[in-house]
Amino acid sequence: MTFTSPEYFLLIPALALAGWFWRGLKLHSPLRAVLLLLAIIALAEPVIRHQQNSLDLYVLLDRSDSTEDLIDKGFPEWKRLLEESKPSHRDTLHFINYASEVAEVGADGSSFTGSRKLTKSGLALQSIAAQTDEKRPSRVLLFTDGYSTEPLHEAAAQMQARGIPLDFRLIRDEKENDFRLAHIGFPERVQVGEPFLISLTVRGSSDKTFPLILRRNGQTLTESSVTLVNGTATVEFTDRIPRAGGFEYQAEIRPENDAHPGNNQATRWIEITGGPRIVLATRYADDPVAKALSALDFTVETISDPSQLKPGLIAGARAVILNNVPAHEVPTDFMKSLDFFVREQGGGLLMAGGDHSFGSGGYFQSPIDSLLPVSMELKSEHRKLAVALAIVMDRSGSMSVGIGGGVTKIDLADSGAANAIDLLGPMDQVTVFAVDSEATKTIPLTRIEGKKAELGARARSIKSAGGGIYVYTGLKAAWEELKKSPAGTRHVILFSDAADSEEPGDYKNLIKEMTDNGATISVIGLGTNKDSDSALLEDVAKLGNGRMFFSNQPLDIPKIFAQETVTIARSAFIKDPVGVKVTGRWAEISPKPVDWFKQVDGYNLSYARDDATVSLMSADEYLAPLVAHARRGLGRSAAVSFPLGGEYSETTRNWPGYGDFLQTLGRFLMGEDTPPGIALRHRLDGTRLTLDLLYDTGLWGQKLSALPPKVRLQDDAGGATMDIPWRRIAPGHFSLTRDLDEGSIVRGAVQVGENALPFGPLSVGSSVEWAFEPERLTELRAVTHQTGGRELLDISKAWLRPPFVAETALRLPLGIALVLLTLAEALLTRTEWKLPQFALPNRVPRAPRIKVAKARRAEKVEPLPAINEEKKPEPQVTTEETARSTRFQRAKDRK
Repeated sequence: MTFTSPEYFLLIPALALAGWFWRGLKLHSPLRAVLLLLAIIALAEPVIRHQQNSLDLYVLLDRSDSTEDLIDKGFPEWKRLLEESKPSHRDTLHFINYASEVAEVGADGSSFTGSRKLTKSGLALQSIAAQTDEKRPSRVLLFTDGYSTEPLHEAAAQMQARGIPLDFRLIRDEKENDFRLAHIGFPERVQVGEPFLISLTVRGSSDKTFPLILRRNGQTLTESSVTLVNGTATVEFTDRIPRAGGFEYQAEIRPENDAHPGNNQATRWIEITGGPRIVLATRYADDPVAKALSALDFTVETISDPSQLKPGLIAGARAVILNNVPAHEVPTDFMKSLDFFVREQGGGLLMAGGDHSFGSGGYFQSPIDSLLPVSMELKSEHRKLAVALAIVMDRSGSMSVGIGGGVTKIDLADSGAANAIDLLGPMDQVTVFAVDSEATKTIPLTRIEGKKAELGARARSIKSAGGGIYVYTGLKAAWEELKKSPAGTRHVILFSDAADSEEPGDYKNLIKEMTDNGATISVIGLGTNKDSDSALLEDVAKLGNGRMFFSNQPLDIPKIFAQETVTIARSAFIKDPVGVKVTGRWAEISPKPVDWFKQVDGYNLSYARDDATVSLMSADEYLAPLVAHARRGLGRSAAVSFPLGGEYSETTRNWPGYGDFLQTLGRFLMGEDTPPGIALRHRLDGTRLTLDLLYDTGLWGQKLSALPPKVRLQDDAGGATMDIPWRRIAPGHFSLTRDLDEGSIVRGAVQVGENALPFGPLSVGSSVEWAFEPERLTELRAVTHQTGGRELLDISKAWLRPPFVAETALRLPLGIALVLLTLAEALLTRTEWKLPQFALPNRVPRAPRIKVAKARRAEKVEPLPAINEEKKPEPQVTTEETARSTRFQRAKDRK
């Protein structure tokens, strides 16, 4: 028996105190002495330790892609050997599959059905440590190729704390022709113009020479060759980037007859930092906004080709300006990244006016719609022209593919058509055709009036019928119907599969006839611009003077329909000069007063949102916002509804306060600098992201105690924002880890009060599973040694008992004994049942307390004689006196 609590040090002083109070506590009674002794022992929390003669053996089977079918081949033999060598029936055997996730092997030995893209050995070991019985010895046997895609140190610490040894058995077949790009290394962040080193590590199973290519943002920097010596080679390059932003480097090797081509590429991002930087996307070749901001010491990165707008471009930027750039030319992933950039990373967004901006540019229900301080759809009472809209729907066989939840692609397309109808006004007209090898008129040309619900229901009834879509047939049927309309605006929306659009026919002459008569065509292509029929769809949109949308996300289709409908039916760019009205709210941005111009040459009609602050508005019937701003999360957004360049901007550009206005607005959008005393470090290890937040406790300690920092992450698909909890490592140091998806690109921000520390983009390699880094195998051996395990060559020796000693706490039985003995002592005291007394020297036992009480009630109590005093004869009491005394006492008791 051992004592596990420090209270056992109180044993000796407690015994001493017991001796001092021996007489007061009557510890000469053996029962009370035992009670005190048991109480002292219980305080020490004693336990009994004993050796367990049983073992729970957990067998982990690596089912990742890199192990191929080796597990399936070896599993029956391994299972037979383990069952035959099991020492006794008290031992248990558990088989568990794992790769990207963990799943117990079924009773029938069924194969693994989860994701095989990663080897999460750490996750599997942590799962075992959590489910083992603490009262039984456990051991883990790991069948793996040894190359985990995540660190193992956390799992190793848990295994060691639980006393669970880790054994492993390597099962990977070495390939003779396996070459891989093991690592691409350079700093996470450098200054503008600062040279830096790019290091590429290549490994292989033999010495060989093959081509090596290095690219930056898709542009080839160098093509050379690499020669492996003793199975490895390191190639180094230097680069220098003259402008700020995020840049993606891609390295590729091209060995012949490679066994695993999946590990021949590597990707990584670098952030080039400089002064306050603004990204300006513009349609103007010589944008006056760029000139004005550059003259005021802003670093302006001008992008004239919207297709070059990538999420990584805004790394290190403080604000983004969209100057009359239509939404269909801006990549969707870039627009989705702007919401995170503003709300979570504290960036700024400005949209400037023009005939390709706001609603006229197709930004209604786009990913940045909710960021702007103005709403863009035109109110019905402000519309002056009717629209005739024809919707040509692809109902080919590919549209029947499900996307989850019982929803198919055609269901989303139907929803998009219904949304378009709902956005039309009472005076507008609509017609809908469902097309495969022929065109079916679902809705003839009909005036909307009060029929929105009926027409929407008919549009939602379209189902997939098989085959492909005949583009020419659909367009011809739509034009024949639109010819009947007298509307000033006649427009066709063609929805088609970019990989299954057939029978172009004489579409060019047909489109020429349509455009000559004032009709336009926009195309929504389900897929990407790399699909087989994408070129045809792009040509239709170009010849039809319309817009081309590609999306490989079916859930985006209804929004694109809405954007296009608002663009042609519910947006307006006022092309006449309009006077302005000053509200006095500009002081919320700058205390310096502004001498505004008297009019604007044109503007986009929009409406201020409830939370927007309007500094300047039009003086016409609409009282529309011309300059408005609002807070969005940690960031800020602004809308300048009149053009800042190009046509309809002459008055604005000649305004003497043009430069000061842009400078003030730019500084407002960029927000305030983060106070000193806080820094963020990040690193990516395989698929695991580690963040360390370091801060000066004197400057930041109180603030972070009152409001702990928050971490937000978002992937390149623009999905939901993830919140991740911190761990406090030490004063002035927070840390966290997060497992990321293979092949993803993530960006994030640490939010500290009203400030944000942005980071990223970070690229998680798409070939992590095939990296085969030797460091991983070294780490596995170290973890095995740390936990007391071994590399197991003979499976029959897997049942080795670990030095496990079970502990049984005695607190409960001692507590029960204390309760029982306390009750017994109380019972004995009440019933006057005597235990043997300890003899005490120089003391005469006193009369029992009960007898003294009885004598006093009889009022005949005499004092006890002293030790050396002669005993006096007791007076004689007669029978009559005794009876009288008894009656008196009974009467007294009744009262």
